[in-house]
Amino acid sequence: MPASQSRARARDRSNVLNRAEFLSLNQTPKGAPEPRSSGRKASGPSTQPPAPGDGARERRQSQQLPEEDCMQLNPSFKGIAFNSLLAIDICMSKRLGVCAGRAASWASARSMVKLIGITGHGIPWIGGTILCLVKSSTLAGQEVLMNLLLALLLDIMTVAGVQKLIKRRGPFESSPSLLDYLTMDVYAFPAGHASRAAMVSKFFLSHLVLAVPLRVLLVLWALCVGLSRVMIGRHHITDVLFGFAIGYFQFRLVELVWMSSNTCQMLISACQQQEDPTGPS
Repeated sequence: MPASQSRARARDRSNVLNRAEFLSLNQTPKGAPEPRSSGRKASGPSTQPPAPGDGARERRQSQQLPEEDCMQLNPSFKGIAFNSLLAIDICMSKRLGVCAGRAASWASARSMVKLIGITGHGIPWIGGTILCLVKSSTLAGQEVLMNLLLALLLDIMTVAGVQKLIKRRGPFESSPSLLDYLTMDVYAFPAGHASRAAMVSKFFLSHLVLAVPLRVLLVLWALCVGLSRVMIGRHHITDVLFGFAIGYFQFRLVELVWMSSNTCQMLISACQQQEDPTGPS
């Protein structure tokens, strides 16, 4: 108690209004009416002081609200640009989804468009590559087919991993097919058919001797596969574009780790021994 009284006296001494020349400012003039608020306070019931917990809660809210307001009212330029591009992507993808459902404008062409997309599916390409590898009798053909099989397996694993990480849905509510579940192509980003079409077309253009019309048709096929996935409402435009980019980088990676003819023959021999462990009698 003495310590608190000494602090109160020190505050009174340090207050400028307590000096002798300013004492008249603290006194109420004679005849001046009392403030209405004081009358209300005197006549009204006595107010209880707020609980200590309420004051702490209000202080926490006052510290949190400005930060939230700044986040909502002052978004960054990158956030605005990203949200704008995302809105444009969704709007354009929905407009191009002319075969997305039975009530769509091009609903009659949905089967044909889906057939174009199936030509870029992983299961037919892997099965066809294995079949051609079994039937091939030349070392050069087996080398190309083994590296193509490696590229296809790399594409499936890469697309499945990125889709599982991003988990982006398509512009329309559509359930994946059985073939999509087999290749783990369940989500929208990136488009697996587009990445596979880009990788396969680049692979053939680099390792096969094709006439100019066939080369043009190969590029058009890859573009049609990507467009078909947007038309049926399975992917956004950015999903297809990123799929094309991933397919190109996969091709470059396969070129860096290209398996030689000797390595391919060793792998083929190991597979044959696994199939027939007893060997010739």
